[in-house]
Amino acid sequence: MSVDEFRVEVRRWLADNLVGEFAALRGVGGPGREHEAFADRLAWDRHLAAAGWTCPGWPVEHGGRGLSLAQQVVFHEEYALAGAPSRMNHLGEELLGPTLIAFGTSAQQQRFLPRIRAVKELWCQGYSEPGAGSDLASVSTSAVLDGDEWVITGQKVWTSLAHVADWCFVLARTEPGSHRHHGLSYLLVPMRQPGVEVRPIVQLTGTAEFNEVFFDGARTAADLVVGKPGDGWRVAMGTLAFERGVATIGQQVGFRRELDALTQLARQTGALDEPVLREKLARARLGLEVMRAHAMRTLDSAEPGAASVAKLVWANWHRTLGELAMEVRGAASLVHDGDLDRWQRLFLFSRADTIYGGANEIQRNIIAERVLGLPREAKA
Repeated sequence: MSVDEFRVEVRRWLADNLVGEFAALRGVGGPGREHEAFADRLAWDRHLAAAGWTCPGWPVEHGGRGLSLAQQVVFHEEYALAGAPSRMNHLGEELLGPTLIAFGTSAQQQRFLPRIRAVKELWCQGYSEPGAGSDLASVSTSAVLDGDEWVITGQKVWTSLAHVADWCFVLARTEPGSHRHHGLSYLLVPMRQPGVEVRPIVQLTGTAEFNEVFFDGARTAADLVVGKPGDGWRVAMGTLAFERGVATIGQQVGFRRELDALTQLARQTGALDEPVLREKLARARLGLEVMRAHAMRTLDSAEPGAASVAKLVWANWHRTLGELAMEVRGAASLVHDGDLDRWQRLFLFSRADTIYGGANEIQRNIIAERVLGLPREAKA
């Protein structure tokens, strides 16, 4: 099937299925709005699974469709263009699943991949800690073997969707006295057990999709370590590489929709007649084209620093769009009647874009050291 024929197939399926009970889900969910219609979006994800549209890029032998990179780009573009709801299963499908395919044992793959594909188990990511955010190598959460189980103690923070997740992939220190990248292991930990406490973090938007997670003697089976014990850093970096994959193309379609809506608002209010605002909107559109060009050039690339450049480009662009939205709305952007409108929510949540998923400062250090060959930043 050609790419064009595949695009028609995806577009037709979405048009035929985003109807009835699912019609109201168009445009629902996403960063800053993960609280919206949880049960209905979960039902939609399972509807996708029943039709074979979850995990389309996974190899066929692991339950996917084995789509080419070009076909995956088409799927994510068409999904976003249709206004289909934000997925509930993206941490399992786009991060853990590919990690298990690359690094997991056959038993782990057989146990977890079918339930990810069927959206029967939801996942969260246990990486960041209060003392180890962007500096992930400073992880201090520990795990020790007790018979045939790992016993986990420590705290994770900024854990997206932990309050609804069934499982968490946790980076923990399993070799006492080890430092930095050494002695870490990548564990698969059930969330619904004694010894796991989840505390939501209320954001500027008033919602809570991030959480603190406390492990106090939580347990998981000894064989639920991905890769070898002590090899967690390599596996964790593999997961991060998957995080900035082809799904970002769909993200950019969403950005374009936001920019189009803001431009229309500026036209309606007369703000587009202001030369400075008109130039800023034009620059935003040019920036979006640059973002897409970089993404398409580096999707299948192992170039050092490419993912860091992409993160810097989209995060800064989106944060600036939030600021521009406030300028377009003018004085009205400063008040609300108890509920934030879409532009106020965009402005407030996009302040975090340059922090989560790898802070700007860390991305610049990666580019400086790994691409430009500059000396490592001096530690205080």
